[in-house]
Amino acid sequence: MTSVERHAGIRRFTSRFLDLLLPPQCLACGMTIDQQGGHSATCWEAVNFLSSPCCAACGYPFEFNAGEEALCATCLERRPVYGRARAVMRYAIPARDLVLGFKHGDRTYAAPAFGRWLYRAGQELLAEADMLVPVPLHWTRLFQRRFNQSALIAHALARLSGVPIRTGLLVRHRRTASQGMLSPAARRRNVSGAFALRRGGGNGIAGQRILLVDDVMTTGATAEACAETLLDAGAAGVDVLTLARVLR
Repeated sequence: MTSVERHAGIRRFTSRFLDLLLPPQCLACGMTIDQQGGHSATCWEAVNFLSSPCCAACGYPFEFNAGEEALCATCLERRPVYGRARAVMRYAIPARDLVLGFKHGDRTYAAPAFGRWLYRAGQELLAEADMLVPVPLHWTRLFQRRFNQSALIAHALARLSGVPIRTGLLVRHRRTASQGMLSPAARRRNVSGAFALRRGGGNGIAGQRILLVDDVMTTGATAEACAETLLDAGAAGVDVLTLARVLR
């Protein structure tokens, strides 16, 4: 037996032992399930997974196929700075509980499963992406949470897709107020100028297509602020892939 095989066997044994001590639970409802980072059959059936047809720009789902280039009313009025945005699921119960449990409940073991979901939902965007860039947290929030949830799922996605990731490219140099109760216009003002390239981090951006990765899209204000920064640095285009999105 090689050392690699021996270490793999130890990891499998340790994982099974821990599962006996602490049985895996659904991230949303807490029901005991087969493996870590999963979800119960009931929650799986209740998740509203998003797919085509949708707005060609922001990815808002349509009830009927209006054509590949069709835009929703919001994007017809004001097209986003980014090229395309796509999301895995609607941000509503139980998907909301899945995301919040991962984000605030220290359930970081869910990242590989979420990476697989992003990989399936983002095939069209990944095919054209030169690099993945996770949306950064302000350092104070990162200190409190101890991890950046967007970076965790972006790393999982990078391993599956083979698209390189640059976690330190963007920085959030200004801490912003919570977006929760703000109007769309107020959200854009709130994050305007909040992001910048890390000093000396602009090398290799010019002419590249960047796929921005985040956990939740609400109005798209954060995604647009990041996209503006990357486009100003010479990126050829910026698309957005999120785990969930709020539907108006």
